[in-house]
Amino acid sequence: MFLRMLIRAAVLRRGRALSALLAMVVAAAVATAMLNLYVDVQAKLRKEFRNYGANVVVVAKDGQALPADAMQTVQTVLSGRGLAVPFAYVVARTADGQSVVVAGTDLEKVRQLDRWWSVTSWPSMPGEALIGVRAMSVLSPQGKPFDLNFQGHAIHLKPAGTLQTGAAEDSRVYLSLTDFETWTGIQPSTMEIAATGSREEINALVANLGRALPAAEVRPVRQIMEAEARVLGKTRSTLLAAAVLIILTAALCVLSTLMGWVLDRRHDFAIMKALGASERLIGAFFAAEAAMLGAVGAVLGFAIGVGVAAWIGRANFHAPVVPRFSVLPFVLFGSVLVALIAAVAPISLLRRVQPAMILRGE
Repeated sequence: MFLRMLIRAAVLRRGRALSALLAMVVAAAVATAMLNLYVDVQAKLRKEFRNYGANVVVVAKDGQALPADAMQTVQTVLSGRGLAVPFAYVVARTADGQSVVVAGTDLEKVRQLDRWWSVTSWPSMPGEALIGVRAMSVLSPQGKPFDLNFQGHAIHLKPAGTLQTGAAEDSRVYLSLTDFETWTGIQPSTMEIAATGSREEINALVANLGRALPAAEVRPVRQIMEAEARVLGKTRSTLLAAAVLIILTAALCVLSTLMGWVLDRRHDFAIMKALGASERLIGAFFAAEAAMLGAVGAVLGFAIGVGVAAWIGRANFHAPVVPRFSVLPFVLFGSVLVALIAAVAPISLLRRVQPAMILRGE
């Protein structure tokens, strides 16, 4: 009977019920979209930031080379949560005696690490080099092969493509680490790492690397970390502020609808009181109506919110936001709670209903 009364009340007053339900659907949809984005956007933004290069640098102390097992040590500490790329540097001489910085590295890993580099073509064969645009004008203006010398050892290189970053890389020559070590005999002295995780996790990684590599200096790239922290912080704040604002607006709309609902049905509640219904029963009945609106609105809003979150992810990150069904219990609980809070004032109004006065038409 209690359930039939709830359904009957909603059917007979479809206008106000739909108004309150719409408000709850909007609130639940926004909360669902924001919570999905809150969780997923952090991972996507961190992935985007990894495209801007390393956030941790390992440098050998006193100009020495890194230990032979440094790469293995770093990979162990990273545990698959990042990419590490070794670099070795020398200053070589051209055929006419000009100096140029030459770097040896794993070019395939650099391609993954520094996706923001503007490269015309990457080296794919031994003896090929990636040349910065400023170095290119000195070494091989016409794109022809050239020679470099280091401590009496010469190497013949063929330009594979040019590199432009607007920074020091534009004046360097990049070789594969195998060609570089064969030519110079120099081992890597620097390692750039793009690690995933929060700011606290990166700081913990830096500390762990420092303990694992006592012969090296490990430091975070502050510009990348601080920019990432600012963007993530502002994004989270914006998402939460938008969700709270819309939920409060929806709560006010539900409150207004429920107050009107009480005024429209004061005769019904007066009759219930006259027939012996207690204030507790009437209050429970009204609270159940509000809770039912909140529950139905939460389910409908969750479905809509998942779609909205997926669209935002596709539009902004070119990748869908994965639906997180673990959010549903929180959305359901929050929607019912908002509906019950909005019902507090109408319930207090119900308590002041006097059956005799209402039924006499006063």
